[in-house]
Formats: sequence, C-alpha cells, structure tokens
Amino acid sequence: MDIMRQTAFHLQQIIERSEDRLLCFTEAESQSRRSSVKWSRKEVLGHLIDSASNNHQRFVRSQLQGALVFPGYAQDGWNRVQQYQSETWENLVRLWTSYNRHLAHVIAAIPESAARNVCTIGDSKPVTLQFLVTDYVSHLEHHLGQIL
Repeated sequence: MDIMRQTAFHLQQIIERSEDRLLCFTEAESQSRRSSVKWSRKEVLGHLIDSASNNHQRFVRSQLQGALVFPGYAQDGWNRVQQYQSETWENLVRLWTSYNRHLAHVIAAIPESAARNVCTIGDSKPVTLQFLVTDYVSHLEHHLGQIL
C-alpha cells in the first residue's frame, strides 16, 4: 500500500476513534477555556475544520496544476470571523468528521506521481504534496490530543 492510501486509512481510523469521544463533551465543556489566551475545544475543532478546508484546496489543485503557490492562513482571524465559540458542539463535530471522511477519500485517490508535486504556502519553503498530506494528519492528531 502506498503512502497516500496508508495515510488515508490512518485518517479514517482517527475519525472512527474520535467521533464518539468528541460527542461526549457537553456544550459547557466545549466552550470552556483553560486560560484567556487559549482556544476552547470548539475553537480548536474550528481550527481543524479550517485546516481541512485549506488543505482540501491544496490536495485537489496541486493534482490538477502541478507546482503551485498557495496563500498563507491567518488562523486566529479565521477562527474569530467564523465565531466557532457560538456554533453548537454537535454541528462542529459532525462537520469535522464528514469533511475528514471526504478528505480520506481524496487522499486515497492521489496517484504516486502527483505526490511529488511541489507546493509553496505563504512564505514557507516548498514542500511536496505528499508532505502536505502527511503533515495534515499529524497536525490533526496534535490538536485532537488537545481537545480529548
């Protein structure tokens, strides 16, 4: 099994392990902040939804157009503008799980030849599509750990 299909399978496993655990949090638990400068569980999950949205574009566009330059992503601004804190926890969890199930499907279909396409995001150094995909899942796991 190639790295893309392995990564897609790993993402599917994460979703399956996490969905019910996420849904166990109450609205109050999902809104509470550990400090005034930290995001709540809702805001962290919102950040993961934003990450899915941004990376979805990268995963698809890179396959269609080869080497690309993508804009950076102002995570605090995105989180503030979308007001994740006032969205229901269940809606956020359902959106996150659905979006990531779709991304697992997209990732599994990336051919090995496209995995070497080069992407530049903002001012960062160029990386391969394969790096973006595996880094996306690592980033997701990191933040899920914060929530759970």
